[in-house]
Amino acid sequence: MTLTLYNTQTRRKEAFVPLVENEVKMYCCGVTVYDLCHLGHARSYIAWDTVRRYLRWRGYRVRYVQNFTDIDDKILRRANERETTMQEISDRYIQEYFADIRPLNVLDADEYPRVTGHIPQIHQLIQDLIDKDYAYPVDGDVYYQVGRLPDYGKLSGRRLEDMQAGASGRLDEEETKKKHPFDFALWKAAKPGEPAWESPWGKGRPGWHIECSAMVRAILGDTIDIHGGGGDLVFPHHENEIAQSEAATGQPLARYWLHNGMVKIGGDKMSKSLSNFITIRDFLEHPYDPMVLRLFVLLAHYRKPLDFTAEAIASAENGWQTLQEGLRFGDRYGVKLGWQLLVMETDSNEYKDRFQEAMDDDINTPEGLAVIFELAKELRKESNLMTHEGKIEMPSETLEIQWKTLVELTGVLGIEVKPEEAMTDEIDETEIEALIERRTAARKAKNFVESDRIRDELKAKGIVLVDKPGGTTWHRS
Repeated sequence: MTLTLYNTQTRRKEAFVPLVENEVKMYCCGVTVYDLCHLGHARSYIAWDTVRRYLRWRGYRVRYVQNFTDIDDKILRRANERETTMQEISDRYIQEYFADIRPLNVLDADEYPRVTGHIPQIHQLIQDLIDKDYAYPVDGDVYYQVGRLPDYGKLSGRRLEDMQAGASGRLDEEETKKKHPFDFALWKAAKPGEPAWESPWGKGRPGWHIECSAMVRAILGDTIDIHGGGGDLVFPHHENEIAQSEAATGQPLARYWLHNGMVKIGGDKMSKSLSNFITIRDFLEHPYDPMVLRLFVLLAHYRKPLDFTAEAIASAENGWQTLQEGLRFGDRYGVKLGWQLLVMETDSNEYKDRFQEAMDDDINTPEGLAVIFELAKELRKESNLMTHEGKIEMPSETLEIQWKTLVELTGVLGIEVKPEEAMTDEIDETEIEALIERRTAARKAKNFVESDRIRDELKAKGIVLVDKPGGTTWHRS
């Protein structure tokens, strides 16, 4: 079977052939660190984590790089609002990123470069573009000449002449410096009160697009196998990355461009202005098991829009219950049935072949999950028989293969169940109620640090608190 991926640049599915046999260099655009991550971020990084996991399962050695944008106007505004520094804001929200994304079982990247750690490489790339007459300095700024690249717009499908025809014609102070209205900034001259770095063109800071081009080149080389990101990055960010990198190196920046669809809330675009903006933390504190969110994301194809509705989440919750029953079968009954639980590898079988066929078709997780649910439902049926009648219908050897296959395939999708011993009662009801009383007193005294500490302590022991107008209730997760 051949793995195919939909390449945004060619607008078709293509057989995946890496630059070096069995090795994959993959770069995905990371977060701008000024706020908590939202469901759109969850969708994106679960998608690329799944691509990475599947490639590894197929036998590839994957080097995965995901940046942090720690220079940006939004970061500067947040720093000014809180009367602190850009670095302090960035450092805080990088830690918040990990706190939010790791519970979703998203593996850490091999490297997390920061823009501030690659200023010399950014300078060098800009100078290379100036030397090749693709960029020009003016009054401390440096701009890229979009008109110099014949195939500018090949990723997004936009033609420069069409964009120019649709322009308003109004020029601000910055526009008058440019040779062409759509030239974009590679380096921005320093403004009063803003962080700035020395450069050959004067003090300033890099433009957004040049940052990723420089980090890809510095860490992974001139050409990579896969470049991923949200569909909202196709233009202008990824289009401009291509323009910069390929003008400087003369080589393709990426062989395959992959983009995930956007998240909607009840059919509407998710945005702060519509007050329908949901953070990962909001979702998990509802409370939901993190695997519900991961499953919700994977039940849709990564390229399709994803609509967050109560019905869709309820469906993901039900699906997670089914998977949990199947995944726990071996832990509950394997020893009784004489299984070799220390050996989890399984040979090729019908389920694995069908799963691979689905996933080879542009990482089709909905079809892959259909195979997984078949396994889980069969195991759940046998689990009910064992629980109520102490017997099974299928041959034990068949069940063992099915369970180990289920564990393997859900692992490929990053879906994992907590061991049951980790979910047993570690704290009695008297102690729970006492801690809730202490937390209530702390909240009344506005000691929110202590209140949060008690909540987190209980959460770590599997106790979920639900604050209501009449008081706090609890249940075991």
